[in-house]
Amino acid sequence: MCNDYAREIEAGRVIAAMEAMKNVPPFSYTGGRIPNDIAPAAHIKIRDRGFVMRCKEDRLEGEVLTWAWLQGKRPVFNFVSEGRDFSNSDRVLILATSFYEYTAPEDRKPKIKLQDQHRFTLRGKHWFWIAGIEKDECFTMLTVEPGADIAPYHDRQIVVLPPERGMDWLALTKPQTEVLKALPPGSLEHQLLRKNGVVLQ
Repeated sequence: MCNDYAREIEAGRVIAAMEAMKNVPPFSYTGGRIPNDIAPAAHIKIRDRGFVMRCKEDRLEGEVLTWAWLQGKRPVFNFVSEGRDFSNSDRVLILATSFYEYTAPEDRKPKIKLQDQHRFTLRGKHWFWIAGIEKDECFTMLTVEPGADIAPYHDRQIVVLPPERGMDWLALTKPQTEVLKALPPGSLEHQLLRKNGVVLQ
């Protein structure tokens, strides 16, 4: 499952893009405070902080929250979406530019301890949303059965939403089953960054 993603874009660019879309509420930061840890980041891992948007009454609000709430000592960083009703949940959009999956190296030599690293981006877009929910001032990412782009690398995948489909999740303008699903084949671009312990890109 996804335990590492990137946000390599200024949040201001994303906010401006959202404000230019039709039928999107005006934006503000929670409490009117701009976060001081909103800079672009190449790797955001479990229990790091990530930028999210949510609906509050008639506005969009942006805030930086911790990724994964704790259930006992276990961090809940991914959350199975099938069979659940999120209509009364605190739904959020998690800003991302890519996410990573890791697989066992083909070379099984004991000296190779690093897993192969794969990066996925949304084809034709500089950024995208990940569907999530909030609890205890933390967020988790929702997962579904993998689409064709992810199935070779993992048996689950996070819900990736193009920029213009973010409000479908926040406002539930479409049925959950239409929103919480894998994108069509070819929607995600794949890059192999590390193989058999060797960095390729």
